[in-house]
Amino acid sequence: MSFPSFPGLRNLKSLRSLAIGLALPLLAACTTFGSAPVTPPKVVVQAPQIKTQAPPAPAGVTRDPANFYTPKGMDGRKLIRVALLLPYNSSNPEIRDLSASLYNAAQLALFEFNNPDILLMPKATGTAEAARQAATDAIRQGADLILGPLFAEEVTAITPIAQASRVPVVAFSSDVTVAQAGVYLLSFPPDEEVKRIVDFAVLSGMTKFAALTPQNDYGNRVASAFRQAVADHGSTITDMVSYPLSVEGMNNPVMQVAHYGSRHGALVARRKALEAAGDTAGAKALEKVDTQGDLPYQAIFLPEGGTRLRALAPLLPYYDVDPRKIKFLGTGLWDDPTLTRETSLDGSWFTAPPPEAHQQFVARYARAYHATPPRIASLAYDGVSLAVALASHPGNMRFTDEAITHPDGFAGVDGIFRFTPDGRIERGLSVMEIHPGGAVVVDPAPQSFGVPAIN
Repeated sequence: MSFPSFPGLRNLKSLRSLAIGLALPLLAACTTFGSAPVTPPKVVVQAPQIKTQAPPAPAGVTRDPANFYTPKGMDGRKLIRVALLLPYNSSNPEIRDLSASLYNAAQLALFEFNNPDILLMPKATGTAEAARQAATDAIRQGADLILGPLFAEEVTAITPIAQASRVPVVAFSSDVTVAQAGVYLLSFPPDEEVKRIVDFAVLSGMTKFAALTPQNDYGNRVASAFRQAVADHGSTITDMVSYPLSVEGMNNPVMQVAHYGSRHGALVARRKALEAAGDTAGAKALEKVDTQGDLPYQAIFLPEGGTRLRALAPLLPYYDVDPRKIKFLGTGLWDDPTLTRETSLDGSWFTAPPPEAHQQFVARYARAYHATPPRIASLAYDGVSLAVALASHPGNMRFTDEAITHPDGFAGVDGIFRFTPDGRIERGLSVMEIHPGGAVVVDPAPQSFGVPAIN
């Protein structure tokens, strides 16, 4: 079967236990005989040297072409087999739906690029052990490339098998701790988003920052990235406050970052001073405000999304953090059209992939499947697109580290991206500004990478 061809991604040229010996000296005890003590010569007995070896590296999976999977009707072709590892059988219905959407997006890319020699092999994960088995089966059946898994623990589980078998992995986790040579993360790492938004804020003249971060792993990670990004510019963080994940627990942290107690106290004192001086009009004018005095920062970083962001954002102006004076900054979690209805975020900035190509992908997905894809469905589309781009290389150069980490990178529906040799991803991101009619681009994403990838 053939499918209509669409313009593909730009395919760019390929680039480039210690065994410990332990000697344990043992001292022999000496003895005496008879009434006269006799002191024998001191004897030192040394145990034989024991060599401790590191556990053997995992053996690679046997790749016998006789066992490679070839569907009926594809006999005789030089197939390029791409495994897609996702938690299709998860006990969580939302995860199952997400997996189905990722699979649909991968199929859409396969149909649009219309390479009849690429075979997509879906394999179900759901646990670390299931992921290991899925990767083993895929490699035994001839997988040249593994796309997925989705979760960090599953990526960790399949890494030794894939590396020993010399099969590269392009996973969808955003946890950079699981990235390494041969295991590349096609995701939206928050560290990149934080750096981009801070860079733009500093270029816009902002030098003093505050942050409100959630008390979870994501919050800890972006807080660390935020400190580093601000320090890289020689700028200052005046306030760094975290909040619990319950909506009820947000009030006190917001009051703290708003300096509400001191600013409200300053207002009360000022009002009393005016009244004591007989300035009734001046005191009455202050009845319309709740605090007095400027905040020590120009922008506040809010790495939150969804329901919690909708609860957090209005609290800031409620405690007199005026979004007309203080710029609110966000991450890719803000890439949500429903946030345009949140008035407290009007004029705020966040980072996101360039929207045009993604919007076109959403439209094509909707035509094909009569549904709107979840935001990360584009990862599977770009994963298959990457496989198509690399498939045009000669067989022995197709999925090499040099080809995958080419410093010019690739272009996908989420903009340009490239992998570093240690498995991380670098993306070209836009800066968006929220308005009631929708988010607009205020700083476009770059069209190419101007410097070599970090080695």
